[in-house]
Formats: sequence, structure tokens, C-alpha cells
Amino acid sequence: MIGKLALNYIAFDTPIGWIVVAESPDGIALVDFLGPERPSKDAAASSVLKEYPNAELTPGDKSELLGKTKDYILAYLTKKVPPPKIPLDLRKGTRFDRNVWSVIETISFGEFRSYGQVAAEAKSARASRAVGRACGRNPVPIFIPCHRVITSAGKLGGYSGGLDIKRALLDLEKSA
Repeated sequence: MIGKLALNYIAFDTPIGWIVVAESPDGIALVDFLGPERPSKDAAASSVLKEYPNAELTPGDKSELLGKTKDYILAYLTKKVPPPKIPLDLRKGTRFDRNVWSVIETISFGEFRSYGQVAAEAKSARASRAVGRACGRNPVPIFIPCHRVITSAGKLGGYSGGLDIKRALLDLEKSA
């Protein structure tokens, strides 16, 4: 029998609200937007368990990777410093999702692409809706910057953290 996935997690306040970050032994497995109010420990843990229902959770206050990830997110949101590449655990994605995410990772800070452009770069030119679904399944927004993917008409489209956060991230990068 395979054991439960061990995840460490932290929640912290940012200029766009509270964020929970979880790490597995393979890297950062989740970045989730919790909203403007300080979440209870149960709410932060529930956010992680929603994505990884069978995980064994441990508060990660002493984790070096979680500490650095928090610092990277805060530097991005307060000083407009693009986050560096860090180890990511993308086990939840399908092959198509991971292909789309690898294309999205190449979109530079302050730039954007349409869902159709990402589909074409992913060698699936007619799959713009599927690109949107892959963006919605992205477990690590900010590090895989799906907020940089918009509609061909220049509209925001969707975003797992909500359109207000997508707009805030795009505006942050535009002003850098």
C-alpha cells in the first residue's frame, strides 16, 4: 500500500490577500488564494485538502523551501521582482496540462498571450478552451503565471484566484 502524500504548508498575508502554499517532497505543490481575511488554521488546511484530499498535512513554519517561496511571492507582490524558478510538484496535471504550463512558463514578466496563442505554441492550435481548463487546474499560480493568458479580444478570461486578483497581477507587472 502506498502511503499518504506528505505536505507541509504555510499561510501568510500579502497585498492581494492571504495565500496558502504547500510543499511535497518534490517541490511546491500548491499556491492558493484564500481571500482578504486571516484564515483559521482549519481553513488553510482545508484549502490544501481540497486539492490533495488524502494528504497528511504538517505546518511548515520551519521549511526552508516554504520560507523562500513566501519571500519570493512577497518580493513579487511588493517589489515587482519576478519569482525565480523553484522546484514544482506538478503531479496533478495531465500530460496536456503540463505541456500548456511549460508554454506559459515562457511568457515573460509583464507580457501576455491569448489562449489561442498558447494552444498554438503547445502544438494544439484548436485547443484554446482546453488551454483555459489547463490554466484553471494550475496548482501553482504565480510560478506558472496563468494570469498572463487572456482572450484574443483582450479580455481577462478566467482565473482560479478570481478576476480581481488576475487584474491586480497584470496591473502590477504592467507598472514595473
